[in-house]
Amino acid sequence: MQITYHGHSCFKLKGEMGSVVTDPFDDKFVGIPASRLNAEIVTISHDHKDHNAKDKVKGTSKKENPFIVDFPGEYEVGGISVFGTKTYHDQVKGAEKGNNIVFKILIDGISVCHLGDLAHQLDEKQLDSIGMVDVLLLPVGGPFSLMTDEAIKVANAISPSILIPMHYSDSSYPVDTKVAPLEQFLQSFGMSAEPEDKLVVEKDRLPEEMQLVVLRRS
Repeated sequence: MQITYHGHSCFKLKGEMGSVVTDPFDDKFVGIPASRLNAEIVTISHDHKDHNAKDKVKGTSKKENPFIVDFPGEYEVGGISVFGTKTYHDQVKGAEKGNNIVFKILIDGISVCHLGDLAHQLDEKQLDSIGMVDVLLLPVGGPFSLMTDEAIKVANAISPSILIPMHYSDSSYPVDTKVAPLEQFLQSFGMSAEPEDKLVVEKDRLPEEMQLVVLRRS
């Protein structure tokens, strides 16, 4: 299974059974270019313009229009399973910013967890719902989702084999962005990694200890 990063919280997961795009964004709202993507499935963690631009993703030869998953529950499309757990976009149970959905995607036997704009620590019930995770896609730049030390606590609670940061700024973001740069997270995390263009994940070659992978924006 191959993972590519397309900026902000948008990834494409491509496996033998099909492909999934997570949280496509409105480029005018975020201020960085959006990739042209196609997939059989699109997951939307919450209904904000920097995460819900489902119209940006086209269908494939297998499926003319992507199947949109934007609600908690269990889904299966073309051999790919998606499990959505209700969480929050703030620390007051959604009273300020609303709900957020954490999605675990099972593709080619690999479990990938996308946290969306999670903004709080997960309780035992939520952790049990998410379960075992091979690859964690973790927001680290805030300001209305996890950042630095809070993000590290969530990563340690989930304890994935591979950790991939997302939702951070780089030199292409507008100068007035409130999203923190990746370096701020890496400094707190105490680890760095050379950016890669893509990550190929094989179930029988997962690392025994949590490995940090930084993906270059495609």
